[in-house]
Amino acid sequence: MTAEDRTTTPTRPVRGAEVSEAAEPAGGPPAYPDATRADAGLATFSTWRVGTPERQRAAVDAIATTWQRLPWPTPELLGYSVYIGTDGETLLHYAQWTSEAAREAYLRAGRQAAHAAEIDAAVPGIERDGVTSYRLYRSAFTPGARGPQAPAVGCAIAVIIDFDGPDEARLRRWVDGWFDGDEPEVDDFDGLLAAHFHVSMDGTRVLNYAEWVSAQAHIDALATIHEDHPAHDVGEEPDAHEEPDAGRPEPAQSVQADGDGDGDQWESQLAFPGLKSTSFQRYHLSWTRTAPRPDSG
Repeated sequence: MTAEDRTTTPTRPVRGAEVSEAAEPAGGPPAYPDATRADAGLATFSTWRVGTPERQRAAVDAIATTWQRLPWPTPELLGYSVYIGTDGETLLHYAQWTSEAAREAYLRAGRQAAHAAEIDAAVPGIERDGVTSYRLYRSAFTPGARGPQAPAVGCAIAVIIDFDGPDEARLRRWVDGWFDGDEPEVDDFDGLLAAHFHVSMDGTRVLNYAEWVSAQAHIDALATIHEDHPAHDVGEEPDAHEEPDAGRPEPAQSVQADGDGDGDQWESQLAFPGLKSTSFQRYHLSWTRTAPRPDSG
């Protein structure tokens, strides 16, 4: 996989995924957003807990209706995407902004209140877990992941790595540890298209927004990891009749350095000083919009 720093990663189109869970518009499934767009100086991620698959779909419908009816709140909000979690209860919200200052101005003006009120009226009882602000630090793509013949993105994995205190330089060192020159270790995973490493503005968290061809490809990759690192398994294998990641994301077990000097990158990254926990969730894109052009209203 060829890795490219944030400053040099080009924008690339990503075709829509064939996802049955997604609320598909008349023209086909929505296209996953471009995480590397050059004008995005800030990314925000948040989760909502709505309880059931039916309420997931109802919440997405309410979001789509509200955002279609109300004016786009500010041109500094470049894009907003909503994903349905395969756990059957969560939604992931991903927004791209021109800058942190632009988002702060939007919040001070209270322009989010009208959208929130309409959505809450349609789907009462949403549990919002809060919004975390990030900057995209480094992105990596597998060979063939870009261009007109690139496979479609079918699933997004939000991998969250929490540290024990604020230190942005440490977050960047941790991300850099996955890269050996320009070649991350994850290039052997079949079905992985791209990994976009974000560092939080408060210096406590890394979020890897990873693009895969399907949820099953990610499940198969985890099975391979568990075979190679049986002592570092993240939990019990799910029942064959259940959703593979049913329930809330489980934190990965802490990995202690074993001192054998084998230099294994996987163990080294998970034993990184100050790393507190990791978790992940699988999502399918359900709805997305970008800021209207100035002449389109």
